[in-house]
Amino acid sequence: MLTLLGELHSLHTAPWAASRSATSVRRAATPLMQTDSDGPFVGPRTTPLLDQVDSPSDMKGFSISELKQLSHELRWETINAVSQTGGHLGSSLGVVELTVALHYVFDAPADPIIFDVSHQVYPHKILTGRRSRMPTLRQYGGLSGFAKRSESEYDPFGAGHSTTSISAALGMAVAFEQRGLSRQRHAVAIIGDGAITGGMAYEAMNNAPYLNSRVIVIYNDNGQVSLPTGTPSAGGTAPAGSLSAYTTRLIASKPFQDFRDIAKSINKLFPKEIQEANAKLDEYARGMVSGGTLFEELGFYYIGPVDGHDLDNLVPILENVRDRGGNQPVLLHIKTEKGYGYPPAEKASDKYHGVPKFDVATGKKATSAGAAPSYTAIFADTLIDIAANDRSVCAITAAMPGGTGVDRFGKRFPKRTFDVGIAEQHAVTFAAGMATEGLKPFCAIYSTFLQRAYDQVIHDVAIQKIAVRFILDRAGLVGNDGPTHHGSFDLAYLGCIPGLAILAPSDEVELQNMVQTVYEMDDKPSCLRYPRGSALGIDKLNDLFGYNIEKVPEKGEALPIGKGRIIKTLPEGVAEGSRVAILYRHAPRARRRGRARRRGERPDHRRHGGRRQVDEAARHGPCDQARGGARRAHYHRGGLHRRLRRPRAPLPRAQGPARRRQHQGSAHGAARQVLRGGHAGGAVRGGRPQRQIHRGHRAQAARPRGKPAPRVHRALREHHRVEPL
Repeated sequence: MLTLLGELHSLHTAPWAASRSATSVRRAATPLMQTDSDGPFVGPRTTPLLDQVDSPSDMKGFSISELKQLSHELRWETINAVSQTGGHLGSSLGVVELTVALHYVFDAPADPIIFDVSHQVYPHKILTGRRSRMPTLRQYGGLSGFAKRSESEYDPFGAGHSTTSISAALGMAVAFEQRGLSRQRHAVAIIGDGAITGGMAYEAMNNAPYLNSRVIVIYNDNGQVSLPTGTPSAGGTAPAGSLSAYTTRLIASKPFQDFRDIAKSINKLFPKEIQEANAKLDEYARGMVSGGTLFEELGFYYIGPVDGHDLDNLVPILENVRDRGGNQPVLLHIKTEKGYGYPPAEKASDKYHGVPKFDVATGKKATSAGAAPSYTAIFADTLIDIAANDRSVCAITAAMPGGTGVDRFGKRFPKRTFDVGIAEQHAVTFAAGMATEGLKPFCAIYSTFLQRAYDQVIHDVAIQKIAVRFILDRAGLVGNDGPTHHGSFDLAYLGCIPGLAILAPSDEVELQNMVQTVYEMDDKPSCLRYPRGSALGIDKLNDLFGYNIEKVPEKGEALPIGKGRIIKTLPEGVAEGSRVAILYRHAPRARRRGRARRRGERPDHRRHGGRRQVDEAARHGPCDQARGGARRAHYHRGGLHRRLRRPRAPLPRAQGPARRRQHQGSAHGAARQVLRGGHAGGAVRGGRPQRQIHRGHRAQAARPRGKPAPRVHRALREHHRVEPL
């Protein structure tokens, strides 16, 4: 027995082994407020320590007690800032102590600290010189809601999507080794139990020990994998991650606790030396049941679980990790509570993950008076009605049941709801497998997140013509979350896939009809995309689209593929074909000529007629920014193309790359030639510029080159004097 205990002791003789690696769930931190749990909630009136911190180096001389007070001030600074702008609150509050400890122990920016997803970086931004700009968080021209390399040297790697941090940190660690800096610099990745459900995390963890690179991974385990966690599904209401659910269940299980209690009672009868050895045995047992064995089998040195809110314990552990010799990668497992320190967020971590503006004292969120339901809710309700009559209908989501409406479906049909975690690739192929056996899967994923499963869409679905119904929420500009979350590319990356039907409703009635349409589409895969936000409502439906209805129909009707409808006709007295409005986007002529001159080529924008260019634009796929120009086939497939159609001719490929690029970006030339030929009385420059669209409200983000973009129907009315569309 003593030999066994001695061997176990030798396995854990590192300096941190004697620390309280998994203290009680209740934290022994600085009191955060002098109020009861029902409010009002009030933070500190002054922030003397936070006022001294303009960069992480300013906190290096603080004591542990001062770090606790700094965390208290930082938490309330975060709460107050987010209450004015909205944003990701719960995740930021959960890592306040961790953020303080990381910046105290490591030397950023020389030591890159990489936050996975990075929606939890608000405390990090405040400590790294951006406190004064927090009122501009997620606003047009202000701070990004995520880590952004161009914003600060303390953001070594941008994010917004998940499961990238370990790969990036590993790449940086290898770069340090190649440059002989591995002893002076440290690469740290912070990844949550939601992000670690993605396969890319395990790809990186599999590669790190093979490369024998000294990367530090901090696994932030807060028990919330999906949004909202607890959605009824085929897997129950537990988090959609076996590792998180398994470790939580085992550590809290009665048999394990009973075993520990008995062992501790017996242990008191032994001499002090044996008691200390048995303490190591207890720690080793907890490591076995809490996932340590898994990570160790992958080749990591595993430490934990550790209380992520206990700075007395967390700081020395991080210091020992930093100073540890060798090249073996390290994984530190910490347990945190999402929304920690703000009772409204602690009680409802799902609802306070992302919040609008809210009242700090009460936690009450600001609401907008909107009578029309959201497009997401309309999709969910329509799918529920369909599923009530067809047991083969099921819904799949990748950790976003709330954002896609699948949570509504799950409450009605839990056994037909599947949350796969942050694993879009798996979600697509999982849906394909279902469809091969006669089920009708609706795979609901944000437009921007489906980019992560592009190969599966082509290889596993489209090539095999498997009838998977892709539901792309958040298509188009999404507003304050910025370029990582805009659904700007789905038409481009899906429009070039043969055999894939793409449906884009213009209103809620069409959305209902199109959900019914893809449901009845059993011979090909389909994609239904719609934007974020509220639907139009009855008044706008009647005014803009002439529905003349008193309420939205209760059930959708399948639409014929490839058939359009006339929404408005030309005003009386205007002959058909006499006026054409051309909407296009293109770089200014001077900019294009300047690029051509820098390449040593002759800028030529006058060759070849606009008619052929329009025809070429209609033949090409959607915009391809990498090849220059602005090919927008979707803007040219209508009456203008038909009116100017001529026999197709190949592009003059022998005349140089610059001229080919000009033909591929044919919208500008087509517009000019049409106007010269008298086909229209004016042109309206519209669309989006050739750059990334940053955060801000959708109306702000749609302003090219900083100039206000009026609504299309207003521009047409002003330039062409026709009735409003």
